[in-house]
Amino acid sequence: MKRYSDVAIVGAGISGCALAFVLSRYTDVESVSIFEKYESVATLNSSATSNSQTLHIGDIETNYTLQKAKKVSVRSGMVANFIDRFDLIGKIGFRGSKMVLGVGDEEIEVLKRRFDEFKASFGYMEFYNEQKIDEIEPQILKQRSEPVAAMGALDKITTIDYGALSKKFIDLSLTEDVELELNLKCEVDHIEEFFDGYKLTTSKGDYFAKSIVVDAGAHTLLLAHKMGFGKEYAMLPIGGSFYFAKQSLINGKVYTMQHPKLPFAAIHADADLTAQWRTRFGPTAFATPRLERRHHLEILNLFEMLSLDSSVLKVYTDLMKDPDISSYIAKNFTYELPGVGNKEFIKATKKIVPSLHSDDIEYAKEYGGLRPQIIDKKNKKLLLGEAKIIPSKSLIFNMTPSPGASSCLANALDDAKLVCTHLAK
Repeated sequence: MKRYSDVAIVGAGISGCALAFVLSRYTDVESVSIFEKYESVATLNSSATSNSQTLHIGDIETNYTLQKAKKVSVRSGMVANFIDRFDLIGKIGFRGSKMVLGVGDEEIEVLKRRFDEFKASFGYMEFYNEQKIDEIEPQILKQRSEPVAAMGALDKITTIDYGALSKKFIDLSLTEDVELELNLKCEVDHIEEFFDGYKLTTSKGDYFAKSIVVDAGAHTLLLAHKMGFGKEYAMLPIGGSFYFAKQSLINGKVYTMQHPKLPFAAIHADADLTAQWRTRFGPTAFATPRLERRHHLEILNLFEMLSLDSSVLKVYTDLMKDPDISSYIAKNFTYELPGVGNKEFIKATKKIVPSLHSDDIEYAKEYGGLRPQIIDKKNKKLLLGEAKIIPSKSLIFNMTPSPGASSCLANALDDAKLVCTHLAK
């Protein structure tokens, strides 16, 4: 077993695997070691059962400004190009329809203005009236009383199996002229500087590397804190769940308009690739005292991540003072309650499919993930976008890059440039 490498990657989710691929194929780095504490790659948030399987472009995500959408489109386009280049359509990436739905006169007006603003940069997007919506997604109009409109597109790469994509990145990396070692069931407990590099203390002994990139999801900030970095950040762990319709109702992806005050994703409907394209609604959003959805966090680590000082408490207090946000948090709590969740969540799904009843949906057991929301303690605010800690070009901590899976290759390229500058490769 190799104990030394040019680059160590902590975490074998989509971000870590993408970085391994970029380093192996496009750089002169000679050796890469990946450390993953579970038995295979992409077992947590990169698994297709843990996320919405969406290639986020920025066109139907109404929480994006035009400037951010254009940036995201370029970066996520690298994944789309990869899917095309390696003939993965229908295997890992899937084409289909997508739209964002405006319900009621007020939302329709906002959507019209957004379409006018976006159409020059996203020329393939169309504005749909009710007749066109009915042709693409007929369930949206059934038993609906209020007016609707949408902006969307047809025959685009919309759906990605990010777990399978992670494995593909590793498979391709192993064919390159680089010494790549994948250390599974090997948890990194601590990182420390060691001469001109770093020592990683793991469950299988000590390893050494010249450069380290941590792509360990919610655990990234914990490892940074242990090294004394990122103390200006705290974490609010947010879990997300889904509900399945008992049949296939939606053909592609249907998003709803983002509430401007809410920091978490609006409910959307997706044809789920893991369930024979049955319709999945979600995600919900609820605070949970853990770093992984189905694994409890050690109490000392929990307090370290929450960092409950006055600045963090102020962020929580400000969030709860807003009646829209506090109501949203309360509703999402009820969505998790057995026997109650269906009856409450159906109110959200009716915005997309009005004809649904509570017995037409069921809680998606073993589906859902966890997304760490980062709190900037200095400025006393919740960070909704990408958060990175870069103490040096040889040490990078990636936290909640947004949208992380969609922009995984672009993020990997950014990190590879820094690492290769340090290594003079």
